[in-house]
Amino acid sequence: MHPSEHLLTPEIKRALQLNLPLVALESAVITHGLPHPQNVTLARDMEAVVREGGAVPATIAVLKGAIRIGLSPTELDELAAVEKPLKISRRDFAPAMMRSASGGTTVAGTMFAASTAGIQVFATGGIGGVHKEARFDVSTDLQALATTPMIVVCAGAKAILDLPATLEYLETMAVLVVGYQSDDFPAFYSRKSGLKAPARVESPQEVVRLAQAHWGLGMRSAVLVAQPVPPGDEVPKAEMDPWLESASEQALKEQVHGQKLTPFLLERINELSSGKSLRANLSLLLNNARLGAEIAVALARTRREKHL
Repeated sequence: MHPSEHLLTPEIKRALQLNLPLVALESAVITHGLPHPQNVTLARDMEAVVREGGAVPATIAVLKGAIRIGLSPTELDELAAVEKPLKISRRDFAPAMMRSASGGTTVAGTMFAASTAGIQVFATGGIGGVHKEARFDVSTDLQALATTPMIVVCAGAKAILDLPATLEYLETMAVLVVGYQSDDFPAFYSRKSGLKAPARVESPQEVVRLAQAHWGLGMRSAVLVAQPVPPGDEVPKAEMDPWLESASEQALKEQVHGQKLTPFLLERINELSSGKSLRANLSLLLNNARLGAEIAVALARTRREKHL
């Protein structure tokens, strides 16, 4: 399933034709990750940060059954106002199209749509992974990372997850995980998880060289760039852990599972932390958009130099 021409905004089409820096952005954070009006403000701020970094933002979503690569300000408002938006991962595109429904794309859904358009850099908050509540509940994000050659900037996996199991799964699936200017694999809200990142990079240029070497070997998996939340906005792990445990226990008690689990846990943690987790979440999303733009600029420059 390839997005047809009319699903790309003119700006995205032009950027692809001219090999301009492009950064894919997900939309599940708008529909399911943050409350209104923070969701719309964040979406606009992330796009603005990408533009400030010299790249073109490509927010991806499904509107009225159409996969959209790039959203206008009006469409962003329209998406945020959908009453019961779908949460769209890879399996969910066809049903959404059949029903002419609207929804936000997850990490896996965004990677799928972005890859069909030829976009190779994606900035998000935290990836999905292996859930503590049920270890057979493994996010499709991990399979997408295993099978999509893309540079994905994140703040690690969501802290609500089983982080050691998630890292093990990524290793099994040959996903190249690197800490950005850090030896640690971050824990979303916290800069340190107690787990070491398998490799470390210091600059956007180094990320690009590493990705090209990885794919040059014939690998088809992603390069996952794990950038810790800015120091001033982090919630230390020791402070975060009791809230995570409490939210997990409540989810088990109320038998929340499937696609409803992550939004439930994030909302509960925000309540328990008196908004600290939300502030960290907003900060790391903007920080990752900034780095995504820098990497996209470095990638576009490398491609141009190869064609000279």
